[in-house]
Amino acid sequence: MTRTFLAELLGTAILVLFGCGAAVLMGEHIGMMGIALAFGLAIVAAAYGLGPISGAHLNPAVSLGAMLAGRITAVTFVSYAIAQVIGAILGALVVYLIASGKAGYDLGVNGLGQNGYGAGYLGEYSLVAALIFEVVMTFIFVTVILGATQTGAPAAMAGLAIGLTLAAIHLVGINVTGVSVNPARSIGPALFVGGKALADLWVFIVAPLVGGAAAGLVHKAGFARAD
Repeated sequence: MTRTFLAELLGTAILVLFGCGAAVLMGEHIGMMGIALAFGLAIVAAAYGLGPISGAHLNPAVSLGAMLAGRITAVTFVSYAIAQVIGAILGALVVYLIASGKAGYDLGVNGLGQNGYGAGYLGEYSLVAALIFEVVMTFIFVTVILGATQTGAPAAMAGLAIGLTLAAIHLVGINVTGVSVNPARSIGPALFVGGKALADLWVFIVAPLVGGAAAGLVHKAGFARAD
């Protein structure tokens, strides 16, 4: 349990460091496509580097889906979720420490790659749009993960399939919510930024968990399984 806890913690820190770090430190240079690739490549790196230890969920919504699909126990889910949130906070802290070393950086102005919606946030999409996007995209993401890691699937390609799916989701939705599909990824930056990021945070906890749970139940029922 200690090894899996640390693997989930480190993996989620890597995800936030690469993804949110790309947005904060290099966003103006690499654009939304670059940020999307950073999130996707972070998943690929963690999947191959840490997957053999914990499965590299890196996401409470993924762990919830895995639990409801019968892959892990409730105790493991709780352990993973705690590790993921701690990892996301540490990853966000590292991004902040680096970003604050640049003259003119202002946490309140430049942010930390936090998620959001509505007036003043990127495309200014509505709450309903944000909820629909996060539920649907998390459902798709977790469905792909459960499918790519099921018995009979080509194991060597799982990490790549999962990472490319996350990159694709970001290409569709960065302008909508900044893309969460992961409560831990949202919690980390929001705790440092505060204000609107914290006020909006419930959306990025509830919606991904709903989407992940739905994917787990669909998989458990056999609708998205090969066997």
